[in-house]
Amino acid sequence: VQLQASGGGLVQAGGSLRLSCAASGLTFSTNVMGWFRQAPGKEREFVTAISWNGGTPIYADSVKGRFTISRDNAKNTVYLQMNSLKPEDTAVYYCAARGAKITVLTRDRVSYRFWGQGTLVTVSS
Repeated sequence: VQLQASGGGLVQAGGSLRLSCAASGLTFSTNVMGWFRQAPGKEREFVTAISWNGGTPIYADSVKGRFTISRDNAKNTVYLQMNSLKPEDTAVYYCAARGAKITVLTRDRVSYRFWGQGTLVTVSS
């Protein structure tokens, strides 16, 4: 299984970025997909997750209203649109998959079986 995250970079506060995560080696359309992030010196934290059919996602309170997760099952790709970025959003962002036919959305990182390598997002003030 490979989860290849991309789209990170340097952006000014208030700006936007769109992350992508291309999946291979798994049945993408039956996987709950999530995004997590890890800032320097901090634990990896939940950002958002989306069900296999794109139904109502869940978000961390810190990103609600600014970030949007979506997926394209035909392209085996999940996206994270990040708007109104803040310096505290600076982190390495990871995509993750729960595993085939597990339908429950969760914020618990130990419930995600497969992980990508991460992409760095830096927000300058």
